[in-house]
Amino acid sequence: MATDRALFQIRGLSKAYRDRKVLDNLDFDIYAGECLVILGLSGSGKSVTLRQLNGLEKPDSGSVVFDGIDISALTERQLQPIRKRIAMLFQGGALFDSMTVYENIAFPLREHEELSEDEIAEVVSRKLETVRLSGIEDKVPSALSGGMKKRVALARSLAMDPEVVLFDEPTTGLDPMTSATIGQLILSTRVDLGVTSIVVTHDLGLARTVADRIAFLDHGRFRFLGTWAEAESGDDQLLADFLAGREGERDVA
Repeated sequence: MATDRALFQIRGLSKAYRDRKVLDNLDFDIYAGECLVILGLSGSGKSVTLRQLNGLEKPDSGSVVFDGIDISALTERQLQPIRKRIAMLFQGGALFDSMTVYENIAFPLREHEELSEDEIAEVVSRKLETVRLSGIEDKVPSALSGGMKKRVALARSLAMDPEVVLFDEPTTGLDPMTSATIGQLILSTRVDLGVTSIVVTHDLGLARTVADRIAFLDHGRFRFLGTWAEAESGDDQLLADFLAGREGERDVA
């Protein structure tokens, strides 16, 4: 569970696209073992923030320090060992359509580890069991439902036993029951595997299920960072409207 050790320390993080500033001098920490959920109106920079945390995008200024290493200053080659420790579950799952489920989950193991095929098979089986999809190794992504694809993508993300998983809108396009299953899997990866989770979502039900803390992004800065209890006892009307599902005309996406 969450500790008081700051696994990530983000300072002065800024990012702009042409003349539009998306992130504006962000300062925050993420603690080992916690689940931080990043909320905000559409287009507010939530996914941009997420991509800074594993070096998929570079900031214009500021630093992203992961376990004492400023990853914003690293080259792609230098980032490779970091990305073994920080997995990312993309919004669409990003499975390889031409590969079976087995081959998808085995892919990062074959790329980055020196394991026998028996060892790879054991890992694949174990990770599928973790996401409650045992026995589907031979299926192809086109034969899976949307929720199953997300769960296979999570199994692949967990294949390298990462310390951190970044979730980009993990329940988009899923029905409420499947979304609830994804939420329970995010919780179980933390409890059973000790994974630190950072979740970008519009799904308030998911956020309430998994979050230790929520961060509300507005105009490039965190308007709020704290627990649900702190958010609901505060007097910020925009945050209150958002948490009540009253995004209104400001949601321009």
